[in-house]
Amino acid sequence: MRGTNRVSALTYYMVLIIAVFTVRPLFALTADEDENTRIYGEAGRSVVNIVTTSVSYDFFYNPTPSTGSGSGVMVDRLGHIITNYHVIEGAKSLDVTLFDGSRYKAEVVGEDPGSDIAVLKITPPEAKLTPVAFGDSSNLKVGQKALAIGNPFGLERTLTVGVVSSLGRTMRAPNGRLIRGIIQTDAAINPGNSGGPLLNSSGRMIGVNTAIFSTVEGSIGIGFAIPVNSVKKVLPQLLSKGYVARAWLGISGQSIDAEDAGILGLPSAGVLVADIFRDSPAAKAGLKGALRNVRIGNLVIAEGGDLVTAVDGRPLKSMDEFNDIMEDYEVGRTVTLRIIRNRKVVFVKVRLDEMPRNR
Repeated sequence: MRGTNRVSALTYYMVLIIAVFTVRPLFALTADEDENTRIYGEAGRSVVNIVTTSVSYDFFYNPTPSTGSGSGVMVDRLGHIITNYHVIEGAKSLDVTLFDGSRYKAEVVGEDPGSDIAVLKITPPEAKLTPVAFGDSSNLKVGQKALAIGNPFGLERTLTVGVVSSLGRTMRAPNGRLIRGIIQTDAAINPGNSGGPLLNSSGRMIGVNTAIFSTVEGSIGIGFAIPVNSVKKVLPQLLSKGYVARAWLGISGQSIDAEDAGILGLPSAGVLVADIFRDSPAAKAGLKGALRNVRIGNLVIAEGGDLVTAVDGRPLKSMDEFNDIMEDYEVGRTVTLRIIRNRKVVFVKVRLDEMPRNR
Protein backbone atom coordinates (compact mmCIF):
# COMPACT_ATOMS: atom_id res chain seq x y z
CA MET A 1 0.00 0.00 0.00
CA ARG A 2 2.82 2.40 0.82
CA GLY A 3 4.34 1.82 -2.63
CA THR A 4 1.01 2.55 -4.21
CA ASN A 5 0.65 5.77 -2.22
CA ARG A 6 4.14 6.91 -3.30
CA VAL A 7 3.25 6.30 -6.94
CA SER A 8 0.01 8.25 -6.56
CA ALA A 9 1.79 11.17 -4.92
CA LEU A 10 4.47 11.17 -7.61
CA THR A 11 1.81 11.17 -10.33
CA TYR A 12 0.00 14.07 -8.63
CA TYR A 13 3.13 16.23 -8.47
CA MET A 14 4.05 15.45 -12.07
CA VAL A 15 0.58 16.50 -13.23
CA LEU A 16 0.88 19.67 -11.12
CA ILE A 17 4.28 20.56 -12.63
CA ILE A 18 3.01 20.00 -16.16
CA ALA A 19 -0.01 22.20 -15.44
CA VAL A 20 2.19 25.00 -14.14
CA PHE A 21 4.21 25.09 -17.35
CA THR A 22 1.36 24.54 -19.81
CA VAL A 23 -1.50 26.63 -18.38
CA ARG A 24 -1.41 30.42 -18.90
CA PRO A 25 -0.19 32.18 -15.76
CA LEU A 26 -2.96 33.64 -13.66
CA PHE A 27 -1.86 37.25 -14.15
CA ALA A 28 -0.75 37.11 -17.79
CA LEU A 29 -2.38 39.53 -20.24
CA THR A 30 -4.67 38.41 -23.00
CA ALA A 31 -3.71 39.25 -26.56
CA ASP A 32 -6.25 42.09 -26.56
CA GLU A 33 -4.99 43.47 -23.25
CA ASP A 34 -1.40 43.27 -24.46
CA GLU A 35 -2.40 45.24 -27.56
CA ASN A 36 -4.09 47.93 -25.45
CA THR A 37 -1.06 48.36 -23.19
CA ARG A 38 1.29 48.50 -26.17
CA ILE A 39 -0.78 51.22 -27.85
CA TYR A 40 -1.01 53.18 -24.62
CA GLY A 41 2.73 52.95 -24.06
CA GLU A 42 3.59 54.07 -27.59
CA ALA A 43 0.87 56.56 -28.55
CA GLY A 44 0.52 57.85 -24.99
CA ARG A 45 3.88 59.58 -25.31
CA SER A 46 2.39 61.73 -28.07
CA VAL A 47 -0.57 62.96 -26.00
CA VAL A 48 -0.28 66.19 -24.03
CA ASN A 49 -2.37 68.01 -21.45
CA ILE A 50 -3.27 71.60 -22.32
CA VAL A 51 -4.16 74.13 -19.62
CA THR A 52 -5.60 77.42 -20.84
CA THR A 53 -5.85 80.72 -19.00
CA SER A 54 -8.34 83.34 -20.10
CA VAL A 55 -9.52 86.63 -18.62
CA SER A 56 -13.09 87.75 -18.07
CA TYR A 57 -14.48 90.77 -16.24
CA ASP A 58 -16.81 90.89 -13.26
CA PHE A 59 -19.68 93.31 -12.64
CA PHE A 60 -17.22 96.03 -11.62
CA TYR A 61 -14.99 95.42 -14.69
CA ASN A 62 -12.26 93.84 -12.62
CA PRO A 63 -10.25 91.25 -14.60
CA THR A 64 -10.90 87.70 -13.41
CA PRO A 65 -8.64 84.92 -14.71
CA SER A 66 -10.13 81.49 -15.36
CA THR A 67 -8.58 78.22 -16.44
CA GLY A 68 -9.65 75.34 -18.60
CA SER A 69 -8.08 72.13 -19.82
CA GLY A 70 -8.03 69.87 -22.83
CA SER A 71 -5.87 67.45 -24.71
CA GLY A 72 -3.58 67.58 -27.72
CA VAL A 73 -1.39 65.29 -29.78
CA MET A 74 2.15 65.77 -31.10
CA VAL A 75 2.32 65.59 -34.90
CA ASP A 76 6.02 66.16 -35.73
CA ARG A 77 9.48 66.52 -34.23
CA LEU A 78 9.36 70.31 -34.48
CA GLY A 79 7.06 70.57 -31.46
CA HIS A 80 3.75 71.07 -33.29
CA ILE A 81 0.63 69.91 -31.49
CA ILE A 82 -2.90 69.67 -32.85
CA THR A 83 -5.96 70.18 -30.69
CA ASN A 84 -9.50 71.48 -31.04
CA TYR A 85 -9.97 75.17 -31.74
CA HIS A 86 -12.62 75.33 -29.03
CA VAL A 87 -10.02 74.15 -26.48
CA ILE A 88 -7.83 77.22 -26.99
CA GLU A 89 -10.45 79.76 -28.13
CA GLY A 90 -10.04 83.03 -26.23
CA ALA A 91 -7.03 81.81 -24.23
CA LYS A 92 -4.46 84.38 -23.13
CA SER A 93 -1.83 81.81 -22.21
CA LEU A 94 -1.30 78.11 -22.85
CA ASP A 95 0.66 75.56 -20.82
CA VAL A 96 1.41 72.10 -22.20
CA THR A 97 2.38 69.13 -20.03
CA LEU A 98 4.18 66.21 -21.69
CA PHE A 99 4.06 62.49 -20.85
CA ASP A 100 6.95 62.83 -18.39
CA GLY A 101 5.35 65.70 -16.45
CA SER A 102 7.52 68.46 -17.90
CA ARG A 103 5.64 71.66 -18.70
CA TYR A 104 6.19 74.21 -21.47
CA LYS A 105 4.58 77.44 -22.64
CA ALA A 106 2.87 77.07 -26.00
CA GLU A 107 2.10 79.52 -28.78
CA VAL A 108 -0.72 79.28 -31.31
CA VAL A 109 0.66 78.64 -34.80
CA GLY A 110 -2.64 78.28 -36.64
CA GLU A 111 -6.35 78.02 -36.00
CA ASP A 112 -9.38 77.14 -38.08
CA PRO A 113 -12.79 77.54 -36.43
CA GLY A 114 -14.40 76.04 -39.54
CA SER A 115 -12.88 72.62 -38.86
CA ASP A 116 -12.45 73.09 -35.08
CA ILE A 117 -8.71 72.43 -35.39
CA ALA A 118 -5.82 74.47 -34.01
CA VAL A 119 -2.04 73.98 -34.04
CA LEU A 120 0.25 74.87 -31.12
CA LYS A 121 4.03 74.83 -30.82
CA ILE A 122 6.35 74.13 -27.93
CA THR A 123 10.16 73.93 -27.80
CA PRO A 124 11.26 71.06 -25.54
CA PRO A 125 14.37 68.94 -26.14
CA GLU A 126 13.93 66.83 -29.26
CA ALA A 127 14.17 63.60 -27.24
CA LYS A 128 10.80 64.41 -25.68
CA LEU A 129 9.06 64.85 -29.04
CA THR A 130 7.19 61.71 -30.09
CA PRO A 131 4.86 62.34 -33.03
CA VAL A 132 1.73 60.23 -33.38
CA ALA A 133 1.38 57.87 -36.34
CA PHE A 134 -1.35 59.05 -38.73
CA GLY A 135 -3.91 56.57 -39.97
CA ASP A 136 -6.57 56.71 -42.68
CA SER A 137 -10.20 57.51 -41.84
CA SER A 138 -11.56 56.78 -45.32
CA ASN A 139 -11.88 53.03 -44.82
CA LEU A 140 -13.20 52.80 -41.26
CA LYS A 141 -15.82 50.18 -40.42
CA VAL A 142 -18.54 50.30 -37.79
CA GLY A 143 -17.61 47.84 -35.08
CA GLN A 144 -13.84 48.13 -35.36
CA LYS A 145 -11.86 48.84 -32.23
CA ALA A 146 -11.29 52.44 -31.15
CA LEU A 147 -9.10 53.73 -28.33
CA ALA A 148 -9.14 57.26 -26.90
CA ILE A 149 -6.30 58.83 -24.91
CA GLY A 150 -6.73 62.17 -23.22
CA ASN A 151 -7.12 64.12 -20.00
CA PRO A 152 -10.78 63.88 -18.92
CA PHE A 153 -11.55 66.27 -16.06
CA GLY A 154 -7.81 66.94 -15.85
CA LEU A 155 -6.93 63.27 -15.17
CA GLU A 156 -3.85 63.05 -17.35
CA ARG A 157 -3.22 60.35 -19.98
CA THR A 158 -6.37 58.30 -19.48
CA LEU A 159 -7.10 55.39 -21.84
CA THR A 160 -10.62 54.32 -22.76
CA VAL A 161 -11.53 51.56 -25.20
CA GLY A 162 -14.58 50.97 -27.38
CA VAL A 163 -15.61 50.64 -30.99
CA VAL A 164 -16.48 52.85 -33.93
CA SER A 165 -20.22 53.19 -33.33
CA SER A 166 -21.21 55.02 -36.49
CA LEU A 167 -19.76 57.02 -39.38
CA GLY A 168 -20.76 60.07 -41.39
CA ARG A 169 -22.22 62.10 -38.53
CA THR A 170 -22.53 65.89 -38.86
CA MET A 171 -21.84 68.58 -36.27
CA ARG A 172 -21.48 72.35 -36.12
CA ALA A 173 -18.08 73.98 -35.87
CA PRO A 174 -17.59 76.93 -33.49
CA ASN A 175 -18.24 79.37 -36.37
CA GLY A 176 -21.45 77.62 -37.42
CA ARG A 177 -20.10 75.73 -40.42
CA LEU A 178 -21.00 72.06 -40.75
CA ILE A 179 -18.30 69.44 -40.24
CA ARG A 180 -19.25 66.27 -42.06
CA GLY A 181 -17.91 62.72 -41.83
CA ILE A 182 -17.70 62.79 -38.03
CA ILE A 183 -16.80 59.49 -36.31
CA GLN A 184 -19.05 58.32 -33.49
CA THR A 185 -17.56 56.08 -30.80
CA ASP A 186 -18.57 54.54 -27.47
CA ALA A 187 -15.02 54.83 -26.11
CA ALA A 188 -15.62 57.06 -23.08
CA ILE A 189 -14.98 60.73 -23.92
CA ASN A 190 -15.49 63.39 -21.27
CA PRO A 191 -14.73 67.11 -20.83
CA GLY A 192 -10.95 67.39 -21.12
CA ASN A 193 -10.66 64.68 -23.79
CA SER A 194 -11.20 67.28 -26.54
CA GLY A 195 -8.18 67.48 -28.82
CA GLY A 196 -6.83 64.04 -27.95
CA PRO A 197 -6.43 61.21 -30.45
CA LEU A 198 -8.85 58.45 -31.37
CA LEU A 199 -6.73 55.45 -32.38
CA ASN A 200 -7.26 52.19 -34.24
CA SER A 201 -6.01 48.77 -33.16
CA SER A 202 -2.64 49.50 -34.80
CA GLY A 203 -2.15 52.59 -32.65
CA ARG A 204 -2.60 54.98 -35.58
CA MET A 205 -4.67 58.13 -35.15
CA ILE A 206 -7.99 57.96 -37.00
CA GLY A 207 -9.60 61.02 -35.46
CA VAL A 208 -9.41 63.93 -33.02
CA ASN A 209 -11.85 63.61 -30.13
CA THR A 210 -14.00 66.71 -30.07
CA ALA A 211 -17.46 66.40 -28.48
CA ILE A 212 -19.97 64.26 -26.64
CA PHE A 213 -23.72 63.95 -26.49
CA SER A 214 -24.78 63.62 -22.87
CA THR A 215 -27.65 64.32 -20.52
CA VAL A 216 -25.42 64.16 -17.43
CA GLU A 217 -22.40 66.31 -18.43
CA GLY A 218 -20.32 63.15 -18.74
CA SER A 219 -19.92 60.17 -21.02
CA ILE A 220 -22.96 58.06 -21.79
CA GLY A 221 -21.22 56.29 -24.63
CA ILE A 222 -21.86 58.78 -27.43
CA GLY A 223 -18.65 60.56 -28.38
CA PHE A 224 -17.54 62.22 -31.61
CA ALA A 225 -14.19 62.67 -33.34
CA ILE A 226 -13.10 64.71 -36.35
CA PRO A 227 -11.75 62.25 -38.95
CA VAL A 228 -7.99 62.34 -39.37
CA ASN A 229 -8.29 62.84 -43.15
CA SER A 230 -10.05 66.15 -42.46
CA VAL A 231 -7.15 67.11 -40.19
CA LYS A 232 -4.63 66.19 -42.89
CA LYS A 233 -6.47 68.47 -45.30
CA VAL A 234 -6.16 71.62 -43.18
CA LEU A 235 -2.87 70.92 -41.37
CA PRO A 236 -0.45 72.08 -44.14
CA GLN A 237 -2.12 75.50 -44.42
CA LEU A 238 -2.30 75.92 -40.65
CA LEU A 239 1.45 75.27 -40.46
CA SER A 240 2.37 77.51 -43.40
CA LYS A 241 -0.21 80.32 -43.20
CA GLY A 242 -1.72 80.09 -39.73
CA TYR A 243 -5.21 79.79 -41.19
CA VAL A 244 -7.12 77.92 -43.90
CA ALA A 245 -7.75 79.83 -47.14
CA ARG A 246 -11.25 78.99 -48.33
CA ALA A 247 -12.92 79.92 -51.59
CA TRP A 248 -15.53 82.65 -51.17
CA LEU A 249 -18.43 83.85 -53.28
CA GLY A 250 -19.45 86.68 -50.96
CA ILE A 251 -23.13 86.18 -50.29
CA SER A 252 -25.35 85.65 -47.29
CA GLY A 253 -28.06 83.27 -48.33
CA GLN A 254 -31.24 81.67 -47.11
CA SER A 255 -32.22 78.07 -47.75
CA ILE A 256 -35.41 77.72 -49.73
CA ASP A 257 -37.06 74.29 -49.76
CA ALA A 258 -39.68 73.11 -52.24
CA GLU A 259 -42.59 74.26 -50.05
CA ASP A 260 -41.18 77.77 -49.57
CA ALA A 261 -40.37 77.94 -53.28
CA GLY A 262 -43.98 77.17 -54.12
CA ILE A 263 -45.27 79.90 -51.81
CA LEU A 264 -42.84 82.43 -53.32
CA GLY A 265 -43.72 81.40 -56.85
CA LEU A 266 -40.26 80.03 -57.56
CA PRO A 267 -39.81 76.95 -59.76
CA SER A 268 -37.36 75.06 -57.51
CA ALA A 269 -35.53 74.92 -54.21
CA GLY A 270 -32.13 76.54 -53.78
CA VAL A 271 -30.27 79.29 -51.97
CA LEU A 272 -31.89 82.71 -52.09
CA VAL A 273 -29.32 85.50 -52.14
CA ALA A 274 -30.27 87.70 -49.18
CA ASP A 275 -27.29 90.06 -49.24
CA ILE A 276 -24.05 90.57 -51.14
CA PHE A 277 -20.78 91.71 -49.58
CA ARG A 278 -19.19 94.79 -51.07
CA ASP A 279 -16.35 94.14 -53.56
CA SER A 280 -16.97 90.40 -53.33
CA PRO A 281 -16.89 88.03 -56.34
CA ALA A 282 -20.71 87.97 -56.25
CA ALA A 283 -20.86 91.77 -56.42
CA LYS A 284 -18.37 91.88 -59.30
CA ALA A 285 -20.37 89.23 -61.19
CA GLY A 286 -23.59 91.23 -60.84
CA LEU A 287 -25.57 88.94 -58.57
CA LYS A 288 -28.71 90.49 -57.10
CA GLY A 289 -29.60 90.49 -53.41
CA ALA A 290 -33.05 90.52 -51.80
CA LEU A 291 -35.31 93.56 -52.12
CA ARG A 292 -37.61 92.94 -49.17
CA ASN A 293 -38.64 90.46 -46.50
CA VAL A 294 -41.90 88.53 -46.43
CA ARG A 295 -43.45 86.57 -43.61
CA ILE A 296 -44.51 82.98 -44.20
CA GLY A 297 -46.10 81.63 -41.04
CA ASN A 298 -43.49 82.09 -38.34
CA LEU A 299 -40.65 82.53 -40.84
CA VAL A 300 -39.32 85.72 -42.39
CA ILE A 301 -37.89 85.06 -45.85
CA ALA A 302 -35.87 87.40 -48.06
CA GLU A 303 -37.53 87.95 -51.43
CA GLY A 304 -36.55 89.42 -54.76
CA GLY A 305 -32.94 88.25 -54.92
CA ASP A 306 -31.35 85.69 -57.21
CA LEU A 307 -32.05 82.04 -56.43
CA VAL A 308 -28.91 79.91 -56.85
CA THR A 309 -29.95 76.37 -57.80
CA ALA A 310 -26.65 74.80 -58.91
CA VAL A 311 -22.88 75.33 -58.95
CA ASP A 312 -21.07 73.82 -61.94
CA GLY A 313 -24.08 71.60 -62.49
CA ARG A 314 -24.18 70.40 -58.89
CA PRO A 315 -27.70 71.05 -57.57
CA LEU A 316 -28.16 72.56 -54.13
CA LYS A 317 -31.11 72.99 -51.81
CA SER A 318 -29.61 74.69 -48.74
CA MET A 319 -26.90 77.04 -47.57
CA ASP A 320 -25.14 74.11 -45.87
CA GLU A 321 -24.93 72.31 -49.21
CA PHE A 322 -23.60 75.50 -50.80
CA ASN A 323 -20.85 75.75 -48.14
CA ASP A 324 -19.97 72.09 -48.70
CA ILE A 325 -19.57 72.71 -52.42
CA MET A 326 -17.35 75.74 -51.76
CA GLU A 327 -15.07 73.52 -49.63
CA ASP A 328 -14.21 71.55 -52.77
CA TYR A 329 -12.95 74.60 -54.68
CA GLU A 330 -9.64 76.40 -54.47
CA VAL A 331 -9.23 80.15 -54.38
CA GLY A 332 -9.10 81.54 -57.92
CA ARG A 333 -11.36 78.88 -59.43
CA THR A 334 -14.04 80.10 -61.85
CA VAL A 335 -17.43 78.48 -61.35
CA THR A 336 -20.72 78.65 -63.20
CA LEU A 337 -23.82 79.42 -61.16
CA ARG A 338 -27.28 78.41 -62.32
CA ILE A 339 -29.57 81.22 -61.17
CA ILE A 340 -33.25 81.94 -61.35
CA ARG A 341 -33.78 85.69 -61.79
CA ASN A 342 -37.19 87.17 -62.52
CA ARG A 343 -38.43 83.60 -63.05
CA LYS A 344 -35.89 83.00 -65.81
CA VAL A 345 -32.84 80.74 -65.75
CA VAL A 346 -29.53 82.60 -66.02
CA PHE A 347 -25.97 81.24 -65.99
CA VAL A 348 -23.31 83.43 -64.38
CA LYS A 349 -19.55 82.80 -64.26
CA VAL A 350 -17.79 83.89 -61.07
CA ARG A 351 -14.12 83.79 -60.09
CA LEU A 352 -13.87 82.85 -56.40
CA ASP A 353 -11.72 84.94 -54.06
CA GLU A 354 -10.18 84.04 -50.72
CA MET A 355 -12.60 84.31 -47.83
CA PRO A 356 -11.76 87.28 -45.55
CA ARG A 357 -10.40 86.18 -42.18
CA ASN A 358 -13.29 87.76 -40.26
CA ARG A 359 -16.01 85.72 -42.06
